[in-house]
Amino acid sequence: MKATFGAGCFWGVEAAFRRLNGVNSTSVGYMGGHFENPCYLDVLSRITGHAEVAQVEYDPDIISYEELLGIFWKIHDPTSLNRQGADRGDQYRSVIFFHNSEQEVIARNSKQQLQNSGKYEKDIVTEIKPATRYWLASEEHQQYFEKKNRVEG
Repeated sequence: MKATFGAGCFWGVEAAFRRLNGVNSTSVGYMGGHFENPCYLDVLSRITGHAEVAQVEYDPDIISYEELLGIFWKIHDPTSLNRQGADRGDQYRSVIFFHNSEQEVIARNSKQQLQNSGKYEKDIVTEIKPATRYWLASEEHQQYFEKKNRVEG
């Protein structure tokens, strides 16, 4: 199964999911815009409409979509519109791209439960949208933190 999440810079999002039991693979790329075959600089220039996303291939017999959403909500501020930390722009928006109707229902319920929990004073601005074409980022961006640590270590 696939799950696709945008929660700021895709390097950190991917790293949060990469080592979870039941996650078979992860990659980073772009989704949700109108620009064909974008590169990193296109997305940074804010001309594409794409969000930086991590796509997760997972085994639902080992880890559930609900558990993945739990991680998603924990790794970023879902009340921050088009920004996470120092990263600003719609490419850093909080977004869940669902791949089927079951994921949509689960994602919407999860968002509503979190909003109703009182954890945040502000409204959750996370978008929940159907998955569109996924544009894989270049190899240098895949598993970025692992590569960086290997070079520095």
